[in-house]
Amino acid sequence: MTNPQRDTRVIATYNIKGGVGKTSAAVNLAYLAAAAGHQTLLWDLDPQAASTYLFRVRPKVKGGGRGLLRKRNSARDHIKATDHERLDLLPADFSYRHLDLALDQFKKPAARLRKVLAPLRADYDYIFLDCPPSISLVSEAVFEASDALLVPVIPATLSSRAYEQLEELTRAGKVGRRSGTATFAFFSMADVSRPLHLQVMERLRGIDQLTVLGVAIPTADEVELMGEERNPVNVFAPASAAAVAYVALWTEIERRLRPSAPPAGS
Repeated sequence: MTNPQRDTRVIATYNIKGGVGKTSAAVNLAYLAAAAGHQTLLWDLDPQAASTYLFRVRPKVKGGGRGLLRKRNSARDHIKATDHERLDLLPADFSYRHLDLALDQFKKPAARLRKVLAPLRADYDYIFLDCPPSISLVSEAVFEASDALLVPVIPATLSSRAYEQLEELTRAGKVGRRSGTATFAFFSMADVSRPLHLQVMERLRGIDQLTVLGVAIPTADEVELMGEERNPVNVFAPASAAAVAYVALWTEIERRLRPSAPPAGS
């Protein structure tokens, strides 16, 4: 049953670079949100369909990305249940590789994803967007649709530079972002035994213009095993350091987005 009074939050896991733990974060955080009692949707916007694979769903949307954007069919018609209670998936489709071209046909392309998501806000407390790595019209539309951008950053020079570039482009007005959209970075694949990782973490946390969350997701075999297990880490290895870190990360994110929310797992 839909609830038009839901105070829905749309959270996009995004980075200019690929291979930084974006999908792992989207899958694990969406699972934790649902496990905490929230009706949750994850939309896999990446044509590589990693989130869709991890949730054991076929990467296929009838009519493709163009059909969704034109709202020929409601996005609700394509949503699939996952194996996890209160957690649904809007799958990826290979046609999403042309989503930029489809968006470019609209007068206000940056506003289109927000319009597609608008009816779903009555159904879900949290909507996660697992985004492809790029700076593009898709990125602009994601920024416009989101209440928060969650940016995983490997504590190494090139990865951290990509995050700083994103913030510089935003402040310069070269990349649009809706007023009120928060941007949170967090360290991913962090190895605190490496001096370089520690140095980069300390440097980014010292930049006033950047919001870097306190929790870091460690380099861990369990995160890599998600592809074999096809499940969130917190399902098959709940006591692992990575699972504990994801719980702490979700608690920090939800506290920032909903200051009165109880801690995850309570």
